[in-house]
Amino acid sequence: MTKSDNIDQIIDRVLYSQDDIQKMCQKLGQQLTQDYAGKDPIVVGVLKGAVFFLTDLVRQMDVKMQNDFMDVSSYGDGFESSGKVRLDIDVEADVKGRDVLLVEDIVDTGHTLKFMKEHLLKRGAKSVKCCALLNKTERREEDVVVDYYGADVENEFVVGYGLDYLNEYRNLPYIGVLKPEVIQANLNR
Repeated sequence: MTKSDNIDQIIDRVLYSQDDIQKMCQKLGQQLTQDYAGKDPIVVGVLKGAVFFLTDLVRQMDVKMQNDFMDVSSYGDGFESSGKVRLDIDVEADVKGRDVLLVEDIVDTGHTLKFMKEHLLKRGAKSVKCCALLNKTERREEDVVVDYYGADVENEFVVGYGLDYLNEYRNLPYIGVLKPEVIQANLNR
């Protein structure tokens, strides 16, 4: 089998391998199993990026739960957050009086997480916590708490395992740092 697109050529270096990611999911799943035992949480995956992480994470959680999804956007077609968050798809489940766990691929500026937490609390959620695969505190603009996370990342543009650039590269089985020239080439278009 040959690769026709050579998408690995856009990666400067692999930050977290498939094995690293699975170990993060196992560790987080164990902690969440303890913390949500007997609580019947609603686990909400944030579309589109968190789908890969959500799938692997919930398989590691040994608790009764309900799954749902939200889709919010703040990036548009660029790679810098606009700071303006738009709710595209809301959770269908009734969150009133329920513990909600938001599952994110990455939290950086915090605008999206703040918006989602406030939105779910207004809808009557008992609690709203966040589990993110990656936590990028260096870019934080909002004072938000990421209750659970797999790893901290520096201020580099990462793709793979659900993380994208211009809605591409989500399918990489690892998390890699995007080559700066790839971003620059798109800025020069």
